[in-house]
Amino acid sequence: MISPQRAAEILRLYHAEKWRVGTLARQLGVHHNTVRRVLAQAGQAPGLATARPSMVDAFVPLIRDTFEKYPTLRASRLYAMVRERGYTGGPDHFRHVVARYRPAPVAEAYLRLRTLPGEQAQVDWGYFGKHRVGRAERALWGFVMVLSYSRQIFLRFFFGNAMANFLRGHVGAFESWVGVPRVLLYDNLRSAVLERVGQAIHFNPTLLELAAHYRFEPRPVAVARGNEKGRVERAIRYIRDSFFAARRFIDLADLNAQATAWCAGTTAERPCPEDRTRAVREVFAEEQPRLLALPENPFPAEDREETTVRRWPYVRFDLNDYSVPYTYVRRAVVVYATLDQVRIVHGSTVIASHARSYDQGEQIEQPEHVAELVAFKRAARHHRGLDRLHHACAYTAAFFAAMAARHGNLGAATTGLLKLLDLYGASAVDAALGIALQAQAAHLAAVRQILEQRRYAQAQPPPIPVALSEPQLRDIVVHPHELATYDQIEKEDDDDDDNNA
Repeated sequence: MISPQRAAEILRLYHAEKWRVGTLARQLGVHHNTVRRVLAQAGQAPGLATARPSMVDAFVPLIRDTFEKYPTLRASRLYAMVRERGYTGGPDHFRHVVARYRPAPVAEAYLRLRTLPGEQAQVDWGYFGKHRVGRAERALWGFVMVLSYSRQIFLRFFFGNAMANFLRGHVGAFESWVGVPRVLLYDNLRSAVLERVGQAIHFNPTLLELAAHYRFEPRPVAVARGNEKGRVERAIRYIRDSFFAARRFIDLADLNAQATAWCAGTTAERPCPEDRTRAVREVFAEEQPRLLALPENPFPAEDREETTVRRWPYVRFDLNDYSVPYTYVRRAVVVYATLDQVRIVHGSTVIASHARSYDQGEQIEQPEHVAELVAFKRAARHHRGLDRLHHACAYTAAFFAAMAARHGNLGAATTGLLKLLDLYGASAVDAALGIALQAQAAHLAAVRQILEQRRYAQAQPPPIPVALSEPQLRDIVVHPHELATYDQIEKEDDDDDDNNA
């Protein structure tokens, strides 16, 4: 609102001085809509006193006729139509003109939806950005289910929103509530609805199996009707602001443990929107006996992937390689994975079981798988050593290529480099390989000499080999941390000392 004095000044400058609306708004420090409102209240249509012809005027009838038939037509398409008819103006100005003639949408009234206890829950995914796990960057998704009557929230986080995680979210919610709602309301997401034409709905078959197991009815909302599942939409906003913002966690298990505690504590103590005199915990205690009973066994919610073991005894699953016995090379297997474990099955036999990794490019092995292969095939020792060198030193491939071009003994070089790797460590050997390549001296003696020269230059004692009780510990490659960040911290401390001085 503006004062009567300011309104009188707007009218005076508009009529007496012939100022335009934009000039009035800019000079008086008010919004141009405020100026137009003052002029309209005074019975003066804004712009008439200084109206100028416009290139758009000749196309106004076309714009109005088009909007009568297609009220939601985009301005870009309308601009293309008038350009074909001779309009030479720019798109930005045309877009502002079109906004004046576009019919305003009719305001829609909504019914307040109420449900009975145990009758309905609403389900959706929430995206919570990227999270780094080692060298991998994983998409973090939150599965949210809300009971429509009590507003009790179930929240669980997953790396990805694949169907298996969708099923795990359902099973976790039902077990947390010790019951199942009769109706579950979904958006038209791919995990629930594969195809929809009007009222003809093609549900995801796996979701129908889940519904049959727990005896609930899956029900998608109408297209572009997000208000029909507003409870879960508001819950996701609440989770972003009240739980996830500035949240610190170690890993996915830690994050889910915090989410479970939050759902049982903070969210359960908040007032219930349907009855502000009671907490959600109290209303849920009233609703829980009305839920459907759980079946005897939970629904199997595992990742399942059919694949073939390649020529080396590893199976690739979710960006990582898992070892299998060498006797299953070139055979078809099935990978079953939970959030914590990966099982590899051939027929009805479990041939390998590993802890699941969410990193990228890892080789997860069982020592007996490698030991069996080494015992069966003597040449595997050389390949194992070469594989270890490739993982430890980035220059290995280029070094061996240069040796092969000179017809060097690759087997002897592999054995010698492995001994140097045990003595000096991965960083020193990798640096020596790089120096040898630059000097065009791709042979074992040159690498050994470079390592000894660097040791003498740094006045270090001769290295002593360390025998490890577990051979697999020897193959762990520790990549040194970038020390430049500590230089930055020291610089910031020095700047603070200077400022305090």
